[in-house]
Amino acid sequence: MITGRSADHNYSMVRGRRTSGVRGATLLELIFVMVIICSVLAMAAPSLRGFFGSRKTSHAASQMLALMKKAHSQAIADGRVYRFNLEMDAGTYWLTAEEGGVFEHLYSEFGRVFTLPDGTVACWVDDSREDDRDYIEFYPDATTEPTTVRLIDRRGKVVDLECPSATEFFRIRTPYEDGEL
Repeated sequence: MITGRSADHNYSMVRGRRTSGVRGATLLELIFVMVIICSVLAMAAPSLRGFFGSRKTSHAASQMLALMKKAHSQAIADGRVYRFNLEMDAGTYWLTAEEGGVFEHLYSEFGRVFTLPDGTVACWVDDSREDDRDYIEFYPDATTEPTTVRLIDRRGKVVDLECPSATEFFRIRTPYEDGEL
């Protein structure tokens, strides 16, 4: 047993264990901290929901761009025309390839029909599109038609997939960030 000065105010022996002078949190204090954390999360949740919704639209734009890149490279490699199809009313898009003068679905992951996220709409920005076509063609000579596809989420965030000229490639732009719209 420690006696005298050696048992100072920092440590004491209690039933064979050393304990410090720091006391633990009570159950009431822990519950109080949990209530504060839950209140802060409840206030932040509505704005986070919008954040994740707009991320879905950006993800869909990236996915569309990947399909367009695939159509571009496959048109060159295969020596045939590929189409990026966009059905705006249904919010779906997919690739097809020309085979014997007819465009057929691809029998691969790139040929499946993709769906835009809920609340996201797509539209053509160019009013000059011929015949109200719902596709973009990619040619074996590495050209495509210049056009812009606009995605708008339910909060009004805009993401454009644009191709400024026949020899350039599609890219993603956000007009709000570029000071437009």
